[in-house]
Amino acid sequence: MKNAMDSYILRAATRLLVGLMLVFAAYLLFRGHNAPGGGFSAALVAGTGFALFAITEGPAAVRRALRIDPRSWIAWGLMLALGSGLVAATTGHPYLTGLWWTPDWLDGLPAFGTPLLFDVGVFLVVLGTILTLVLKLEED
Repeated sequence: MKNAMDSYILRAATRLLVGLMLVFAAYLLFRGHNAPGGGFSAALVAGTGFALFAITEGPAAVRRALRIDPRSWIAWGLMLALGSGLVAATTGHPYLTGLWWTPDWLDGLPAFGTPLLFDVGVFLVVLGTILTLVLKLEED
């Protein structure tokens, strides 16, 4: 079946751009709890990449690439974001207080903390919502 956007140039550019957009989204996600960026902006960039992929290749190709229904990403993201706040609450701190750990074997690398868990949860919620909407619009 022919896609509405059946352009060889667009397909070739999409293959390059989607990879670059996903790498940039990962950069935004992992830098976001220390500087501007984070889960929301990373999900917008990744969602744009997947939307471009859906336009050129069709929603079935995106669903095959994802392998997991985006609606389940929303549920897992909510649980992760809410659970990241519970870590602080169980240690006697206020809900959503940022806690960081620096394992000895990660000498010189940034500390791992609950803000990163929260950002990943936000990323999953926003990306799952974007993908659900984009795929539904492309399929209808």
